[in-house]
Amino acid sequence: SVDVPGLEKDTAGNYVEPIGFNKDPLKIFQVVTEDGEAAVKVSGQVNGSLATQAEFENYHFRMQVKWGEKKWVPENQNRNSGLLYHGTGDYGVGLGVWKQSHECQVMETMFGDSYRMGDTYCSIQASVPEGEKRYVYDPNAELVEFGQDKQGGKICSKNVTNEKPRGEWNTVEIICVGTKSVHIINGVVNMINEDSHLLVNGQKKPLSKGNIQLQSEGSEVFFRKMEIRSVDEIP
Repeated sequence: SVDVPGLEKDTAGNYVEPIGFNKDPLKIFQVVTEDGEAAVKVSGQVNGSLATQAEFENYHFRMQVKWGEKKWVPENQNRNSGLLYHGTGDYGVGLGVWKQSHECQVMETMFGDSYRMGDTYCSIQASVPEGEKRYVYDPNAELVEFGQDKQGGKICSKNVTNEKPRGEWNTVEIICVGTKSVHIINGVVNMINEDSHLLVNGQKKPLSKGNIQLQSEGSEVFFRKMEIRSVDEIP
């Protein structure tokens, strides 16, 4: 349970307003020492984000991620967080919390999945494997449109599972150049997104930059060694 003094609740005891911007009464985000090094500990108790003030374009971002022990979701649900990039517009457009953006999924068994947060779109080479219902990244397939009401829907699954056991650090990278982005998990490419864009009054608007958000989403997680550099091409 979560108790935040001063926030309005409905008759069922559910909060009807957000904690707010630049407020952290529950200490969801803390800098701690983990495995002998500085890290950002995210409790996951409520949904939110630690976001950059700056926008980034044409860059290579890298960080290390490790799960903690606590969960605020049912035990049968996977631990969940995420790396959101090209964040634009207002907070709350994405699932009532985050900016509209693209997501490199950080979720048990799903590291590197591609998700459309809010009203964003892209194309991915993808196919539906036999016996499956969801599109999977396939470098030999045709491009499929992803986004709200598009052929692929909002999610494309990665084609390689390359996560380390719980308790070990995973290296998560994204490389973004123009309207193309690559997801890399522990040194292995498992997703390429192309033609990143928004729809504004029915017209495509390229989406090639924005802020970066690290999610608090129901699970304790640690982030460390967050690094970013400018690039002008994808290797």
